[in-house]
Amino acid sequence: MAAPLLDPDAALQRVLAACPTLPTERCRVVELAIPGSAPRILRAAVASPRALPPFDNSCLDGFALASNADVVPAGTELAIEGEQAAGDTASRARDAGHAAWAIMTGARVPEGLDRVIAVECVERLQDPPRIRLLADIYTGQDIRRAGSDVGAGTRILDAGTALDARHYMLLAALGIGHVEVATRPRVAVICTGKELVDDPALPLASGQIYNSHKAYFRNRIPAAGAELVHEETVGDDEPAFAAAFARARATGPQVMISSGAVSMGNYDFVPRALRSLGAEILFHKLAIRPGKPLLFARFPDGMLYFGLPGNPISAAVGLRFFVERALRAMLGMPLERPYRAPLTSAFHKSAGFRHHLKARLAVDAGGQLAVTVLDGQESYRIAPLAAANAWALAPGDTTKLAAGALVDVYGLGHLAAPQPVLP
Repeated sequence: MAAPLLDPDAALQRVLAACPTLPTERCRVVELAIPGSAPRILRAAVASPRALPPFDNSCLDGFALASNADVVPAGTELAIEGEQAAGDTASRARDAGHAAWAIMTGARVPEGLDRVIAVECVERLQDPPRIRLLADIYTGQDIRRAGSDVGAGTRILDAGTALDARHYMLLAALGIGHVEVATRPRVAVICTGKELVDDPALPLASGQIYNSHKAYFRNRIPAAGAELVHEETVGDDEPAFAAAFARARATGPQVMISSGAVSMGNYDFVPRALRSLGAEILFHKLAIRPGKPLLFARFPDGMLYFGLPGNPISAAVGLRFFVERALRAMLGMPLERPYRAPLTSAFHKSAGFRHHLKARLAVDAGGQLAVTVLDGQESYRIAPLAAANAWALAPGDTTKLAAGALVDVYGLGHLAAPQPVLP
């Protein structure tokens, strides 16, 4: 009698327990913000060293003035005392309350002035040069106060933040040149299968297929915050695999991934090969679909090994829900929290297996989220994954989910929240 399949949540706990937290490195922000670079994860919270804006400045081109009254009425005439452009040093108004300063957008408001009126709301007069207000102006009008965006000493980013362009903008504005980030996990990949052809320019011989795994891994691994240090494709024999393993090992990965050769066929040699190489297999085969033959092992030096099944969607599920979660733990990030959304239609499934479903999350006409399980859930069918914008999870303890039932919904990657489509 076959042993019961391991529950996927229990399997994930084994994975997380085996994951080391990687060291921190101090990096220059300008080097992290390179276009197209993989996301980096903050290891330490960041507090602002200064206020933003650093001084009171004008929202627009106009005239700055002051008054003891809350409102300066339309029709008031004021002499023009000076001019302040963006980048000019601080100035002091000599005749505050009786004169105005021409001021440009972003310019520092001269000391003693407390409001700005837009240039189109004044009439310029001569002999002597002065302005006449065409609208009432109130205390504080059209002034960006120092610290109104960020106060000095305010925490602006939490540890675990995946940095992107928004964060780099804020860091640059505050003059923060360095941050503490997690070192990227180093990942090596071996694709197994004598049927695989890496080069799409080559014609296929009888029985061959193009290698879809390599293209998927090459994109997804950096997008998950890791560094892909080695990739290789080998045939279905143990000596070739052992040689490829040695080459991959030489690149110093913390995580190694293989695809294929983990099921029950005559050429599924990976479990045996790993044991001969000194690995401890922590689990093999889970109560999930697709991806049941998933294998997880650890080597004496701590390197983690994920043996993903050969079917493309099975490999995608293993990468997304086990490998990426390991990378997330190594990066020092908290556990993911899924969306919860109702199904648009009923779904029937096999008992005892958690299903990972190619899905489409959308906002309906009433502004509510809903998730549709796409046709073509078989593990060989890639086109539905290309049409998906999310993964929906159907729990193992049920065989039917009714329309409207709430399910967990995850992004296509652990750093990518689901992006619902509009009606």
